[in-house]
Amino acid sequence: MSSPKVLFGFHAVGVRLKTAPQSIIEIYFEPTRRDARMRQFLEKAKEANVRLIEADGMRLAKLAGSHGHQGVAARVEPLAQVHSLDDLLDALSEPPLLLVLDGVTDPHNLGACLRVADGAGAHAVIAPKDHAVGVNATVAKVASGAAETVPYFMVTNLARTLGELKERNIWCIGTSDDAPKTIYQVDLKGPTALVLGAEGEGMRQLTRKTCDELVGIPMKGAVESLNVSVASGVCLYEALRQRG
Repeated sequence: MSSPKVLFGFHAVGVRLKTAPQSIIEIYFEPTRRDARMRQFLEKAKEANVRLIEADGMRLAKLAGSHGHQGVAARVEPLAQVHSLDDLLDALSEPPLLLVLDGVTDPHNLGACLRVADGAGAHAVIAPKDHAVGVNATVAKVASGAAETVPYFMVTNLARTLGELKERNIWCIGTSDDAPKTIYQVDLKGPTALVLGAEGEGMRQLTRKTCDELVGIPMKGAVESLNVSVASGVCLYEALRQRG
């Protein structure tokens, strides 16, 4: 059995409480916080028969590895994940919508990307093992529970994985500032993988070359690019809009 992990913050712990309460070993909470949000949270935890432990801010910060715990942290058993991207794709009954992140190393950015992927109904997020951040407690906090609901696959060779997606007739669309078309001019209703690079550097050259098509996001102001999580949101929600 995998070792327990820590979730913190109302959203991350609340989503686990809602979706898999049996996997929560115990919840630590700050007894000095008595506002409505904490009261409602504790009521839900009691309804789910989860073990509650009082803990001061210092203990919570140590447990969470962050001061952004909002007075709540939980030790949880890892949820059973889909073991492979192939298994996930084989099980889908609708055209896949995937988000591929090349070189996103900031946990706040990854957390925000997972959150937007969950919101737009993406089936998975894919990243390379060597140029990415894993799902740590900060990622889970920023993702507001989406780290639990969106499968996140870290692959050894991103270009090879994109090649395998193309063999499955999944159209790989990369984003680039100098692309001839915009995201609004391509058909995203079929099997689609949206490929985004980190801010500044963008996608690596090999990743860019492997994409079937490149598109841009129209920029009308002075700034040249959007944060990767915002760009992910623009692209994924355009796909969602087209899919109706």
